[in-house]
Amino acid sequence: MKDLLSELSAPARRALENNGIDSLQKLATFSEKEVLKFHGIGKSSIPKMKRILEKAGLKFREE
Repeated sequence: MKDLLSELSAPARRALENNGIDSLQKLATFSEKEVLKFHGIGKSSIPKMKRILEKAGLKFREE
């Protein structure tokens, strides 16, 4: 999670924290669409999140 947080903007980091996401495993339980609805997450954050999830052998939940 440290890798992900260092790559995201402050609003995006707060958005994850505010939604109880404190691990990559928790992030992987959400779909891209769901994460985009979080206040503070922009479209530019999604590719960064995908890349970090893939490094950990994870991915966003399918729609």
